[in-house]
Amino acid sequence: MTKRQRRASCLVIVIILLLLPACRVSTAEGLATTAGKLSVHFIDVGQGASQLIIGPTGKTMLIDGGNNSEEAKIVAYLQRQQVSKVDILIATHPDADHAGGLDAVINHFDIGKIYMPKVQSNTKTFEDVLKAIKAKSLKVSTAKAGLTLEWEHDVEVLMLAPVGVYGETNEMSAVVKLSYGENSFLLTGDAEGESESDIMKSGFSLKADVLLVGHHGSHSSTSTSWLKNVQPQYAVIQSGPNNYGHPASEVLGRLKKQGSDVLRTDEVGNIIFISDGETLKVNHTDSLKDAEKTASTSNKEIKQNVYESCAAVRDAGKSPIRRGDPGFNAKLDRDGDGVACE
Repeated sequence: MTKRQRRASCLVIVIILLLLPACRVSTAEGLATTAGKLSVHFIDVGQGASQLIIGPTGKTMLIDGGNNSEEAKIVAYLQRQQVSKVDILIATHPDADHAGGLDAVINHFDIGKIYMPKVQSNTKTFEDVLKAIKAKSLKVSTAKAGLTLEWEHDVEVLMLAPVGVYGETNEMSAVVKLSYGENSFLLTGDAEGESESDIMKSGFSLKADVLLVGHHGSHSSTSTSWLKNVQPQYAVIQSGPNNYGHPASEVLGRLKKQGSDVLRTDEVGNIIFISDGETLKVNHTDSLKDAEKTASTSNKEIKQNVYESCAAVRDAGKSPIRRGDPGFNAKLDRDGDGVACE
């Protein structure tokens, strides 16, 4: 090898070493996404649900955000995945254990499109989400069956439900199917038997490698006929300590009979699937305990993000502001009645 060739070889090695830190590599949790792969994260939010999807080119989607009590954990989790923008945000339905943390997500990250089913709730939790959306002048598109969402070029995102209008909020849940190459995921919110039946009648292809078991494993979801249509290799249950009997023993029995591998966030923590379009790899962590310090810091940041003056409150269109509203500052509540800047 000539002197010039040796210099050229050394230069190539130096360039490679400089580029290596820029590559995204697996963390201790095995969460990071490599280029060209799809990752689906079932985040451990206790008795609630939240899924983060990161596409092959880095675009992101968040479906649900757990309870209010988990909002700091959700924000911390997204930050640890280097998320700066949520390209698509889906609230499957207004229940607090699904929508509770979404206001914090909206407040902390840039948001692209938002999808929600046409169902209302008078709860403070849902009101906070709507206020956060309004504060950023964001628009909400109606989640309904038959929509194909524009996201990643190589990933099909198809909304399968709600098919119709139902009296029960859970049945109005947005149901989403993700397909990347030969791999697919069916994410069901709290959809129950009536919605499942209507989806099956709609003629959609339901077969999926990974099924998010409906309504945290409630007996009112995941019928035998549903499982025969989906044929999941993996069944994910997002649940935590609860008084509802989730997951129900009969549902676990159906999943066992179907031959699905059951993964539960209350047993293994965060569950992460990584697909290259042909094969699936699954990792899980020991809950969010590793992130408690980060979450605690994030929670402080949320609490400190308050209005410093009534002028700022009025400029933001938030007057009067009540205790519990995002940005509420007790110092501005001069008479201590829980309402400031009247």
